Amino acid sequence: MTLILRFALLVLVALTPLRAAAQGEPWPSKPLRIVVGFTAGGTTDIIARLVGNKLSEAWGQGVSIDNRPGAGGNLGSAIVAKAPPDGYTLLIGSVGPLAVNASLYKDMPYDALTDFAPIVLIATVQNVLVVPPELPVRSVGDLVELARAKPGELNFASTGSGTSAHLSGELLKQMAKIDMVHVPYRGAVGLNDLLGGRIQLMFATIPSVIAHIRAGSLRAIAVTSNRRSLALPDLPTVAETGYPGFDASSWFGIVAPAGTPHDIVAKIHRDTVRIVNLPEIRENLSNQGADPIGSTPEEFGRFMKSETEKWAEIVKVSGARVE
Repeated sequence: MTLILRFALLVLVALTPLRAAAQGEPWPSKPLRIVVGFTAGGTTDIIARLVGNKLSEAWGQGVSIDNRPGAGGNLGSAIVAKAPPDGYTLLIGSVGPLAVNASLYKDMPYDALTDFAPIVLIATVQNVLVVPPELPVRSVGDLVELARAKPGELNFASTGSGTSAHLSGELLKQMAKIDMVHVPYRGAVGLNDLLGGRIQLMFATIPSVIAHIRAGSLRAIAVTSNRRSLALPDLPTVAETGYPGFDASSWFGIVAPAGTPHDIVAKIHRDTVRIVNLPEIRENLSNQGADPIGSTPEEFGRFMKSETEKWAEIVKVSGARVE
């Protein structure tokens, strides 16, 4: 046996235990990052921190929330789509970046249906139409009447182009045949202008504004789903007020980069579903207007596909477009 061959065998023997240890290393063995494509304080961020804290406790590892707002959630989503598929970079995404934006944006930096591994649909969330209390509007009918009297003078805020807040407004414009101006913000900061009376209305997710509704600093007009909210049961749906078929809700789920190993996806799914089903988490979500779900990865993948198709039709009818 040559000297070179002996040396090679010695190196192989020395490395084998290290390789075996690495292969048997439990996941996660280091801190994780959950990316949120919107600013802190919005519903995506609220849900990410609620679930992230519990995952950190379960895994014994730090779970940081990384807010990367911009382009209706596309910037943060693209970071995750291009991240190593090792489970250490996850996205808590919503209907905008995971379904709507494919039809709304001319150039997308990722394909939500092929660049992500769906893990779990956490919750669905209804939007609520809110206005400052000084605006003389107490119903959808009042709002439509005011918009017709002042075409182009009412501004509605959203958390970004392509979000459900944006398309809820576009859908009402189309169905009621009114002219309102869309004002996109980077995440939840538009709420400040709404509270200050500089914006006249907003279709906001219930968790992001329910405290203001209860405090009287915002007036709730209607919810945007096809059924009433358990958190705000006295509010009618927009569909009930004369616009049948109006349904523009939001939803939130966890995805990983495509190619993430199945066993890691399965573990994240299993532990997240357990967390979503904890009584205190379900109560917390429900009190904020969110309906806990906890789907399988396969169910979430099919749901993302059906939502992409649904919103493509709404975007087409509304004429909304972001270059």
